[in-house]
Amino acid sequence: MSDSEINELTHHAMLVAWGEFAQSIGLIQEIESVPLGQKTVTHRPQTKILEFFVAILAGLEYLKDLSRSAHPIDQDQAVAKAWLQSAWADYSGVSRTLTTLSQEEAEQVAGVLHKITKLILDGEVMKALQISRRLTYDGDLTGRPVSNSSTTYPNAGYGHMDDAIRLGYQAAMVSVHSPTYGRLWLSVVPHPGNTASCTEAEAMVLATEAKTGLRPLRRTDLLQGRLQRASRERKDREGQVQALESELAAVQAQEAETRQQLDQQRVLVSELEAEYREKQQPERPYSKLGQARHKLGVLERRQARLAKKKPKLEEKLARRKAKLAVCQAHESQLQRRLERFEADNRANRYPIQADFRLDAGFGVRENVALLIEMGYEVYTKPYADWLTPRLKRQAAGRSDWTRVGKNAQMIAWKAEVLDDFPYPLDVALERFWVGDKQKHATLLHFGADPVTTDLPAWFARYNARQTIEAGIKEGKGVFEMHHLKVRSAPALYLQEQFAVFAANFVRWAAHWLATQCPQLPAGWQDTAQPKVKEQVKVGAHTSAWVNWQEQGCLLRFTDHSVFAGRSLKLERRWAVQLPLPFAESSCFGHY
Repeated sequence: MSDSEINELTHHAMLVAWGEFAQSIGLIQEIESVPLGQKTVTHRPQTKILEFFVAILAGLEYLKDLSRSAHPIDQDQAVAKAWLQSAWADYSGVSRTLTTLSQEEAEQVAGVLHKITKLILDGEVMKALQISRRLTYDGDLTGRPVSNSSTTYPNAGYGHMDDAIRLGYQAAMVSVHSPTYGRLWLSVVPHPGNTASCTEAEAMVLATEAKTGLRPLRRTDLLQGRLQRASRERKDREGQVQALESELAAVQAQEAETRQQLDQQRVLVSELEAEYREKQQPERPYSKLGQARHKLGVLERRQARLAKKKPKLEEKLARRKAKLAVCQAHESQLQRRLERFEADNRANRYPIQADFRLDAGFGVRENVALLIEMGYEVYTKPYADWLTPRLKRQAAGRSDWTRVGKNAQMIAWKAEVLDDFPYPLDVALERFWVGDKQKHATLLHFGADPVTTDLPAWFARYNARQTIEAGIKEGKGVFEMHHLKVRSAPALYLQEQFAVFAANFVRWAAHWLATQCPQLPAGWQDTAQPKVKEQVKVGAHTSAWVNWQEQGCLLRFTDHSVFAGRSLKLERRWAVQLPLPFAESSCFGHY
């Protein structure tokens, strides 16, 4: 080809640019190499999988918008050419391919996304460790509601979504702070709608570690101490159970003896009554018959007492045994965890430091303890009313509140020992006002950061997790994840993977564009905040002339475009510096 080749009009300028970028990172070639068990009529199934990604990248609300919008993407030859396709399929063909996609095939496509992400992620991880000597992760669970009357979404369930009980799904999501791109998505796992945040903490952490290939040293010393305390508690409970079993056995033996004595005494009383009647002898209190009746009464009352005592002891023993079983299971769980964590540490050649920030939905005691034992610097809030009421009582009458925000004050306790938690925690009570009503919240921290010495910094550090909330909002509002475009489980899974990859992809492409296009629209050069919404909702739906060149193309926005007068010269190259192995670069120790 030559630079003099004729221009081609596109109504989706950024989709052309992103197609060129997709070529430069090998995305198209990798997806086309995934074997899919579907026949080709006019378009290969791999083409339709790519078209599905392009639909998400373009922020289309519905799959049919590929073919039924004012400027259909499936009729834009320039976009198809940029994505190395001879043509696009009608949306109905894309839908059929997605419907017949298997879970294994969807996971193979997701594997391609992970492979490409890992190449870029490794460099960002190294850069973050060099700059701040730690990684910062944020996790959250977000709803994907569907119509409450729908019966065609597989494995959908009712749960909390958008401040209401809705039918749909939940997505467990984790992001990492990136020095270059601000935020990169690491993982997304779809779940039924009735999934609660508190059940997903460990799975999210393990998914994160699988994506980065890195983890902190497990705090096995703390876990050993906790296991020892659990062992002592189990032994105490075993002693309580044994004591109750002995007491119950004694009661049962006494009851059997009393029953035998009663039978004998009743026979004796009957014989004496017959004898007294025969002799017409009167019964007196201290006569033989009177004394026999008295003893019978004593035995009957004893039997009644034992009859009441025995079920109470049995009930008490059952409760103690249930608590012992829980204690034994907990000790066994901790023992297995210790063995696993010791193995993790033996295999962990390059341990890192890392923060994990989670909201209150994840902040049940066992999750917080687990994150501590897994080696993370933990920033979270307690679930429900675990701590806030008692901290309010402790703070009553204190005047040393510190202003941490325009409408918020905090008071804190360092390394607070709690009777219902295994480790000391930094805790802070926050008070703020909504109108004229005062409200409270609690922050939790465990780790080396001296958070109680700088409460505004602690407040800001935790609330910086709003980056993941902004990412979730971007996914719903920009990449239209509040509209599920498919109804089969594998396709729903793939839509989740494509949506987070698209968010990363636009940021990577912004960096790629910034290095070679001086006429980028204002703000697009900021790779940490590259105006993703504007790029997707405007840039991907604006017109430009495309001049194809040997190593890329020249995009010239038309006079009808909001970016009229700008040109983007795109070269199909992108240098990715592969990070050195940790052993050859730096060693990031664990606090």
